[in-house]
Amino acid sequence: MASTEPNYEHKEDEEAHAAEDEDTGAQVAPIVKLEEVTVSTGEENEDPIVDMKSKLYRFDKDGNQWKERGAGTVKLLKHRETGKVRLLMRQSKTLKICANHLVLSTMSVQEHAGNDKSCVWHATDFADGELKDELFCIRFASVENCKTFMETFQEVVESQKNKEENKDATATAGLLEKLSVEEKKTEDKTEDKSEEEKPAVTEDEKDPKEDAEKKDEPAPST
Repeated sequence: MASTEPNYEHKEDEEAHAAEDEDTGAQVAPIVKLEEVTVSTGEENEDPIVDMKSKLYRFDKDGNQWKERGAGTVKLLKHRETGKVRLLMRQSKTLKICANHLVLSTMSVQEHAGNDKSCVWHATDFADGELKDELFCIRFASVENCKTFMETFQEVVESQKNKEENKDATATAGLLEKLSVEEKKTEDKTEDKSEEEKPAVTEDEKDPKEDAEKKDEPAPST
């Protein structure tokens, strides 16, 4: 015989689900308020003149072989105030720095033997937090990218040479000007000293002809 009693348990379950689905409109505020943090990359005062994807290698002298430093983006960054250019490369996934050094007037870049998509150069690198002499090799996806990198790199080297030559020329000109001024002052002091040391003419040393001429002069009329 079927029960005629209502199914209270089923009804209570339905009411519970309805209460869960009901939107009360209440807003829950976060317990901790997080402040926005400005992240500095160190590149804020620099403008990129090269920005390319590449893969970097360094030569391991102990193992006498090339070792990969990472794949990522290589940049040549020019400082807005000093005009100096540095090479910076970060790994794509971790953003870890794998190359960080200035491009100096003494550097040179050349194509890697047997691969026209790669080039090599020597540098004093600071990627690991200390200065190290490194031989780098970088490989690009295309020959065009490699040529662009090499040409821009070499242009920076030449511009640094010109700046140093102009600086040396200006310094030399300033030094010569300073020396000439000092020599002029020395000459003036020598002349003044000679005038001071020149003996005065005494009565005995006067020319007798001058006295005779004075005697022959007619006396003024009264």
